[in-house]
Amino acid sequence: MRISGWGKYLPARVMPNSEVAELVDTSDEWIRARTGIRERRIAAPEETTCSLAVNAARAALDKAQVAPEDLDLVLVATCTPDYANMPATASLVQHALGAPRAAAVDMNAVCSGFIYALATGSQFVATGAYKNVLVIGAEVFTRILDWQDRSTCVLFGDGAGAVVLQPTNQPGGLISFVLGSDGAGACSLYVPAGGSRQPASADSVADRAHYVKMLGRDVFRFATRVLPDSVVEALAAASMTTDDIDVLIPHQANTRIIDHAVKRLHVDASLVFSNVERYGNTSAASIPVALCEAIECGMVRPGATVVLSGFGAGLSWGTVVWKWHA
Repeated sequence: MRISGWGKYLPARVMPNSEVAELVDTSDEWIRARTGIRERRIAAPEETTCSLAVNAARAALDKAQVAPEDLDLVLVATCTPDYANMPATASLVQHALGAPRAAAVDMNAVCSGFIYALATGSQFVATGAYKNVLVIGAEVFTRILDWQDRSTCVLFGDGAGAVVLQPTNQPGGLISFVLGSDGAGACSLYVPAGGSRQPASADSVADRAHYVKMLGRDVFRFATRVLPDSVVEALAAASMTTDDIDVLIPHQANTRIIDHAVKRLHVDASLVFSNVERYGNTSAASIPVALCEAIECGMVRPGATVVLSGFGAGLSWGTVVWKWHA
């Protein structure tokens, strides 16, 4: 199989660290020193996860020269769907694109979501069940942030990225993948209210329980362990080692996490793509947006071994080893 098309969409509004510092007790220097983030994108009031996803999807479809009506499946990885319970945002995307033949479903593994969706979509192509699969990671994460909470509001941004998967006679595609979860850490990064466990109420709103809560140290320890471990595991499944990596695209959460993983993996920093300083953590959109930009800047070349690795709430993680088509 191959990734025949790719596209991204970032909202026009840029929020620099100086603007965040007007809302909470922080500074540009404090944020950059601890996260590497300089700015992030903020969706306009009329923009939703669906609209961001559609813009990225159209770019990917144009690149792949695939008409929407020829799509077989639309997978949308997101934890910020347009509607909290139903319908799936993927169904909204399918309709907006004009893809009446396509099945459509959301996948929620938060920041690992695109990896889960890419691995899943690849199975449909590998078995011959479907020929044209659209995989999207899209988030309007800033809508679930507490802009009074310095520990979280400095980290996240909005965006979307998409790829089109198709069968091909050329060598390449998915070589191996690793997916994992540890539900024991679920409350290390979560939104307490709004689900069946704590339905929305006047009390939940007053308690600001509909916003992201995070135990930063726990998440940092988890991420710095699981990112390199899952990369090594996925490479081993492909009978490869870190010496075989041509491009490493990790989830863009924090430069300290990325730097720590790179050191543990003994990978040359020149092989690692990062754009976290410009977008912050865009959750499920992070890896596909980074992949698009790595392709655009010439890092991803024909025949390259590309490793995509994510981690996030759940706690969840996933790594894909992909041989780029010639």
